[in-house]
Amino acid sequence: MEGAGGEGWSWPAAEPGFWRQVVEQLGTALMVVDPAGRILAVNPAAERLLGRAARAMRGMDAHELLHRDADGSTLLRKQCPLLQSLAEGAAARGEGDSYLRGDGRLVTISWSASPLVADGSVKGMAVLFTDVTGDHGARRERAAYTSALEDLNERLTLVAEITDVLGQTLETDEALARLGRLLVPRLADWAAVDLRSGSGQVHRVTVTGPAGRDVGLEGGREHLPEAGEGDHSPLVQVLNGGSPVLQHGQHDRQTAAAPPGSPLSALHSDFLRTVLATSVITVPLGSRRQITGALTLVRTDPAHPFDTADLDVVSDIGRRVGLVIDNARRYGRQRAVAEAMQRNLLAPLPQPGRLQLAARYQPAPAGSQVGGDWYDAFELKDGTLALVIGDVVGHDLTAAAGMAQLHGILRSLAWDRTEPPGAVVDRLDDAMPAITTVTMATLVLARVEGHPRTGPWTLRWTSAGHPPPLLLSPGGYAQYLEAGQGLVLGAPQAAGASRPNATLPLPPAATLLLYTDGLIEIPGSDLDTGLGLLRRHALALADAPLDTLCDQLLARMPPGSTDDVALLALRLPTP
Repeated sequence: MEGAGGEGWSWPAAEPGFWRQVVEQLGTALMVVDPAGRILAVNPAAERLLGRAARAMRGMDAHELLHRDADGSTLLRKQCPLLQSLAEGAAARGEGDSYLRGDGRLVTISWSASPLVADGSVKGMAVLFTDVTGDHGARRERAAYTSALEDLNERLTLVAEITDVLGQTLETDEALARLGRLLVPRLADWAAVDLRSGSGQVHRVTVTGPAGRDVGLEGGREHLPEAGEGDHSPLVQVLNGGSPVLQHGQHDRQTAAAPPGSPLSALHSDFLRTVLATSVITVPLGSRRQITGALTLVRTDPAHPFDTADLDVVSDIGRRVGLVIDNARRYGRQRAVAEAMQRNLLAPLPQPGRLQLAARYQPAPAGSQVGGDWYDAFELKDGTLALVIGDVVGHDLTAAAGMAQLHGILRSLAWDRTEPPGAVVDRLDDAMPAITTVTMATLVLARVEGHPRTGPWTLRWTSAGHPPPLLLSPGGYAQYLEAGQGLVLGAPQAAGASRPNATLPLPPAATLLLYTDGLIEIPGSDLDTGLGLLRRHALALADAPLDTLCDQLLARMPPGSTDDVALLALRLPTP
C-alpha cells in the first residue's frame, strides 16, 4: 500500500492485528459506542481508569452506566453532551464530567469524541478520556481563590462607592437614604441606622430592607433615652463606645428579649426578631471619641452569615458614615445661622403712598449652600423711594455676613447725600475693600422719583453686573432694562471712570421686577433661556395681585437651581 511518504513505503496496517495492538497499548482510555450509545469495546486503559472489566461493560448503555452529576446522581439523557454529539454525528469535547468507577468512586474526566463513519453513515463514536480529578481539585482551589479576590474587590469597591456617594451631599437624611440603597442587597438583607442627639437620646432614623425603606420598622419618630451601662445589648454597648459586634444565630422571642427598662433595646430586639435575623453586625458611626450613632446590618439566610472580613469592612464604612453625618450636622447648624441672619437683615418694606411693594426670599434647596442674596427698599431724605437687589459672591456665613455689611453701608451712603445711583455705588465700591470682607458682588440700585401719591414716576438706576430688571407695562408688554450696566463690585475700573445711570419714565399700572440670578438659573440651559421663561411667566401673571405674582413666579420657574433667590416687585397705581 502506498502512502503519503512516497513510493515504496508500506504501512504496517496491512499486518494482521496491528490496530488491535495499538489500541491495547494506548495509554489513554478509549471507549467505542454504537449509535444508541451502547458500549462496543474498551481498551485496557479504560478498564483501569473506570475500575471495570471490558466484558462487564460491553453492551451496557454508557450514559446510564458511567455518567453522573457531581454529587453522584444520574443525569438526564438530554443533559449528556456525549449523547448529543452522537445524535448529531459530530465531534465533541468535554471538560469536568463525572464518571462512576466500579468501586463507587467518582472520577472527573476530560474527553474527546469522534464519529465513526462508514458508507456515509455514523456507525458509532470513539471516545478518548483522561482522569483530571487532581486537576479538577486544583481548579476548585483556583476558583475559590479567585472568588475570594473578587469578593475582596467587591467589598473595597463598595467602601469606595459609599465614600464617593455620601461625599456628594451635606444633608443627613439624603446621606442615610443613599447608604441604605448601597448596602441592601449588595452586602446585607436589612440595614438600620440609629443616631444620637446632643441630649443623650437615640432615634432610629432609617430602616432599609429588600423592598427599600421600611418606615414601619423605624419605631415611629420618638426619641428614646439611651440605656445605661447595665444594658449589655450590642446596640447599646456600641453606642456607649464599645467595639463592633458580630452575632450569629436565630433571633427569636427568647434570645431577643430586651433588658427591663430599656426601650432602645426593646425596639432593636423587636426589629431583629421581625426580620428573622440569623447574622448581625453592629458598628459605631464615627470614632470612639465622637460616636454619632450606630449602623446595624442583618442577613437572614443561615447559609450566608457575616464573617470577620465583613465586620472589618462594615466597621470602616461606619467610620466614614459617621464623619459624613458629623459634617452634615455642622453644615446644618451653619446653614440655619446663615438663613436666620439673612432673614433678620431683610428689613420690612415701606408703604410709600400709592406705590405697592412685595418681596420674597427663598433659601437655596436642601443640600445646597446658602448664598448672599438680598433685597431692600427704603425712603431717602428727599422722599424718593430707593430699591436694591443684590448678590454677594460666596456661601454660608461668609456670604451672609458680607451681605449684612453691604446692606448697612449702602443704606448709609444712599441716605448721606442726594445723588444719582451710579455715584452712590461708586462710593460703595471704593469703600468695600477697606471696611467689608466682600471680594465681589452684584447689585441694582434704583430711585423711583416722583410724588408718592400723584406721580408721574421716573426710574433712575445703575447695575453693577446684575441681571437686568424686568418692566411689565399695561397692554401685555414686557422689556428687560439693559441700560445702566457697569462692572461688578470689586472689579478693577479705569481711573476716573464713573458708573453709568439710566433713566426711564414708568407708565401707570406698570410692574417692575428686581431679582437675583437664582430665579433664572435652569440646570442644563443658559441664562437667555431662563430670562425668556421668566418673561413669559411674568406676562401671564401681570394682572395678578402683587403678592400672587411673586408667589407664582417662584412656583412656576423650573426647580433645580442650587442658589437662593431674592425677588422685589414694585407696582404703580392706575391713573
